[in-house]
This record gives sequence, C-alpha cells and structure tokens, in this order.
Amino acid sequence: MRFSALLALALILPATPGLTQGAKDAPAATAPLAPLTARALASHRGIYSLTLDRARENATIVDVSGAMLFEIIDACESWASRQRFTMTLRNREGTELETGSDYATLESMDGRNLRFSLTQMTQGAVKSRVAGQAELTADGSGVARYSEPEVKELPIPPGTLLPNTHTIATLNAARAGQRLLVAPIFDGTTADGAQQTTTVMSPWQGPQPVPEAPSLSTLGSSRMRIAFFEPDGEQAGGARTPSYEVSLRYFENGVADDMIMDFGDFTVRAKLMKLEDAPGGC
Repeated sequence: MRFSALLALALILPATPGLTQGAKDAPAATAPLAPLTARALASHRGIYSLTLDRARENATIVDVSGAMLFEIIDACESWASRQRFTMTLRNREGTELETGSDYATLESMDGRNLRFSLTQMTQGAVKSRVAGQAELTADGSGVARYSEPEVKELPIPPGTLLPNTHTIATLNAARAGQRLLVAPIFDGTTADGAQQTTTVMSPWQGPQPVPEAPSLSTLGSSRMRIAFFEPDGEQAGGARTPSYEVSLRYFENGVADDMIMDFGDFTVRAKLMKLEDAPGGC
C-alpha cells in the first residue's frame, strides 16, 4: 500500500541524503522469518491526521492541516482499497488552498490485475482524473489501458509490482534481513505508467507498544523509506533524484502508522488516530 493519492504510504528514517538507484543490499542482520502470503494484509480502516512536519528554507507553505481515510478490504479474490483525503495548505501571505483526492483500486490477490481510479480536486473543483485497468504477466510485464484522462495503452516493464503486492514484497524483504528493494510499481496514480522505486528498510523489529492502536502491539514491523522516480527522470552523476519520498513504519499485517511525506519544499506528517477492523474474506 503506497498511500498513493497524497504523492501516496512511522517516524522518518535517519537522514539518508539523496536516495539513489543502484545501491547494493546490506548484509542480512537477522535470521529470515517465514514469508508472508497475500492473505497477510488485514482488512482495516485507518483515520489519519495531516499536519505540516517541516518547511524547508524559503518554502512558501507555512501550515498544513487535514485528514485522510484509508480502507482496505479482503474481497476474497482481490483487495478493494480506497483512500480519501482533504488537505488545506496556507502560504506566507495567509492564502489557503484546499486540495482533495479520492483514490480507489481493486487488485487481484495474484498480483496480475489492477483496476484504478483517482480524482484530484483543488478548491472544490475537479482538477484531474486518472482511471483504467492494468494486466501483468508472470514476469511482471504487461499493459495499462487508460480510460481517463484519455483512452490509451502503455507498456508495463518486466518486474513491475502492483501496490499491495509491493507492500508484501517489502515486508518479506525486511523479515528476511534485506535492507533494499528496487522495483517498478504500477498503481494508477499517474497517466505516465509505472514508476521506479527504491525502498530502504530498517532491521525487522519485534512487537512494541502502540498506544494509538493496541492491536498492533503484538506485531513485528519495519521502518521504511520509499523513493519514487519518474520513468524519464533526469540523471545527474549517474544518480536519479526522487520525485517523491515517503517514510513510514509498516506492520506485518500491512497497517502503517506515522508517515512523513516529502513534497520537496515541505513535508507532511500523517499520524494514525484511529484503527478499525473492516469486514472481509471469503
């Protein structure tokens, strides 16, 4: 799960200047745990507060407020997920800009098919829509068929993962002692196709108290930092600069708590305020 519509994804990892593609895995720190399966993701509904975490020097944004709702349901043969958020940005002059997003997907449990729809709004008016369906083959290659913003098809490169499949892959990598996972993701949040990603993972942690969501206190977790790269991003010195980064803590059931989303000039914190079970399963 990427929290994709926020561009969209615990405490931020220690400073990792300029995440780049092509780094090598660090040695495994612990013995591997049993791999998680597609059924490991818990059906749940999470409510998050959105606040300004940090504004960089000379940034025009001085305040952020809002809320996000994320829901994922085990629909037997697929995951049905929906993410909605509203966010108000205030600049130095006191002008406020209201933004919103409604992002929904239906992803097959085998990681081969994705139906997606994203509507983004500014000041209450629809700014953009992206919708369509993607189909992958066994090697991760495939095709994305868009119905919005225009009817078109784009190829998907080999090795591509769908959003929830990527979540499981990162959790299994962290549980196996890996520190890095590089893979393209197709989530339907852009009309440009798959995005390359680099995920840096901290060592797997055992159960810890989670006062905001006691049900998570019995689960293992890993803090992760995920960098997203545009397909044709410019390169400098052999390294690609991320277009967007998110830092978060993932629990072994796919729930994320505190997140830091980096938009360049400023970062936004999404803090889990309430976690509820959601009906699901066969």
